Amino acid sequence: MKNTFPDSVEQHFDTIIIGSGVGGLSAAILLSRAGQKVLVLEQHDVPGGWCHSFYLNGHRFTPGVHYVGLMEKGQSTAQLYEALGIADDLVFFRMNPSAYEHAYIGDECFDFPGNFDDLIAALVKRFPKEEKNIKKYLNLVRNVSSELQLLPYVEGFWQHLTIPFRTKHMGKYALFSLKRVIDWHIKDPLLKKILNIQFGDHGLAPAKASFPLHCAVMDHYFNGGFYPCGGGAAIVKAMTTAIKKKKGVLKTQTRVKRILLDGKRKKTAIGVELESGEKVFAKRIISNADPNITYQNLVGEENLSKSLRKKLSKTEYSCTSLMLFLTVDMDVKAAGIDSGNIWLMPNEDMDLVYERMMMPDTTNDDAFEGMFVSCTTLKDPSSFDGRHHSIEAITYLDYKTFEKFKDEADPRSTEYLQFKELLTEKMIKTLEKVIPNVREHIVHKELGTPITNEYYINTTKGSVYGTEKKLTQIGPFAYKAKSEIKNLYLCGASIVSHGVAGAGYSGLQTAGEILKLKQKNLLKTDTQQEVTILEAENNANYPKWLKNKIESKKRKNASS
Repeated sequence: MKNTFPDSVEQHFDTIIIGSGVGGLSAAILLSRAGQKVLVLEQHDVPGGWCHSFYLNGHRFTPGVHYVGLMEKGQSTAQLYEALGIADDLVFFRMNPSAYEHAYIGDECFDFPGNFDDLIAALVKRFPKEEKNIKKYLNLVRNVSSELQLLPYVEGFWQHLTIPFRTKHMGKYALFSLKRVIDWHIKDPLLKKILNIQFGDHGLAPAKASFPLHCAVMDHYFNGGFYPCGGGAAIVKAMTTAIKKKKGVLKTQTRVKRILLDGKRKKTAIGVELESGEKVFAKRIISNADPNITYQNLVGEENLSKSLRKKLSKTEYSCTSLMLFLTVDMDVKAAGIDSGNIWLMPNEDMDLVYERMMMPDTTNDDAFEGMFVSCTTLKDPSSFDGRHHSIEAITYLDYKTFEKFKDEADPRSTEYLQFKELLTEKMIKTLEKVIPNVREHIVHKELGTPITNEYYINTTKGSVYGTEKKLTQIGPFAYKAKSEIKNLYLCGASIVSHGVAGAGYSGLQTAGEILKLKQKNLLKTDTQQEVTILEAENNANYPKWLKNKIESKKRKNASS
């Protein structure tokens, strides 16, 4: 078999990482920095997984990065990037500080300010009768999230003995759903919906969502939302550059067919076989693919224990999505859009709305139940050419809606293409609730479907958050970084948590397992490193290089 690797690269590595999502890239950085020879294999033509960016007619879109929290100095996401040694290479824009999130609930609207105290003040002003409940509930949310973050640092007998006292809030509410806990604390139905609107960030309705998980999501954004300059690809570029500096190797368009196990010991991972038939060997393997793809597709059920097979058969995956990518020729600011995200929902019971979202009526082109709307050219001013704006609109649904198309290959069937056109029309009608005249200004449109997610990201049933984040599949019940197969490890959204930060931390945890280092040791950072934070809504303090970049983009568009 012909060797597709450069002549300078040996076929034996310390670690092979399957998949280049930010979890796999985080692990690759830390392992290569520790002196390991690391190989990252990616089936797509660009690295990054959900964090990758792509271009349509010269306009950039990022399917899986819509905002990131805790980006300021001393906060956990910033600490992660400092620990990885990429903070100096990153610039983030702070989204509208007075409304990084807009909740459109029926005819009601509430803006989420990017400050905990300001959020309480805004909610109390809107719901004065609930003042005591609001303060009690949001402080509970913050306390539970803080206690969750303590767990990786607990060491030694006495600290373990005091866990119940260190985590009294989380312990009290850990096994309850979001709906159950908020019903205990909040009376006003609209206030409940506002406080639950971010359920879209974990993809589970309040009755099914874990309360501690929702606490972690809300707390992640209590200090506002931030968007990377250059989109998700900027994070990926910083990470891949760090890997290559330490002589790590990244190969795209290289699909792994199976994980090789030792024929004598059968339970030891020794390498991978590529789709080309080529075999590459390593001391250990990390899979950044989800557990289903890792164990059932790459390892094979015949090599798994009965208990693991049982767990896999019971594992449920998160919802999938429709993503409408639009380029529009209009002044979106005049239409009332800013750098803040928009959650659009009817003013009805959220659990019922969620049920209807999962199985939408596809016999007509009526608008969808709910939608997430984001204007990336306002969140990242460096991407605006002075005329065209990029809009990403998303709704969730159950994979069953697309199941009959799962085995299709290019070219797609007429039925699939017509179905896609119908859904695109439904998406545009939903978006018109936010931007009434948007249809008249569309320059280019493209719809990403669950089949698109499967093809480009290689996720089980096009899932957007890995395993479903219900009570029985998170925390102690989640899949572990260290597998039952010797020298095989996992990372990604199904291991620690989902999202840009959660997946990134999963790579850190997996690298810690391999290097025998605690999270706190890996997070010891170079204090000179710092992520640059700029204001999306105010260009007064933009550095000269950024101003030049923005002006150059506008001049280029004006002359074309």
